[in-house]
Amino acid sequence: MSRLREKFFSEIVSKIKEAHPARNPMSIPRMKKIVISMGIAEAMKDKNALQDHINELTALSGQKPIVTRSKKAISNFKLREDQPIGLVVTLRGKRMYDFMDRFCNIVAPRIKDFRGFSKKCDGSGNYCFGLNDQQIFPEINLDQVKRSQGMNIAIITSAKDDDECVELLTHLGFPFKR
Repeated sequence: MSRLREKFFSEIVSKIKEAHPARNPMSIPRMKKIVISMGIAEAMKDKNALQDHINELTALSGQKPIVTRSKKAISNFKLREDQPIGLVVTLRGKRMYDFMDRFCNIVAPRIKDFRGFSKKCDGSGNYCFGLNDQQIFPEINLDQVKRSQGMNIAIITSAKDDDECVELLTHLGFPFKR
């Protein structure tokens, strides 16, 4: 079992129960999944870019991403139908907790001029943020990176509102601004 998952079930659940004693134990917020997405439409000028980004996302997430394709052609964007435009990985269970642990303890401190993430959520108890560069992950071999590529990370929780989400992520060690 992963270190963060053990900490969640042994320490964090009891802390949330102490803070909210009237709450039903089954309504304690939990992480459901982490979705990592990467838009690669502008990277398609290079034929090998798609495979390079698939390898990078596989290395940092631990599973192979799904290639998202365009549904229709849009001439103003120079987009053809069925052209690859993005990559998506959905992490659940052990991989989700392992990724969250690595992100909070290893990756976030490596972000240049990092002072913490904003506490603003999406309004429904989920937290989304973006990264400008994939090279901050230690799994990425810097010698093989040809172009810098950003990504979006969404942490989906069972929290009812933003306050519960921020409380859960704070207990998990997510680096928020003070």
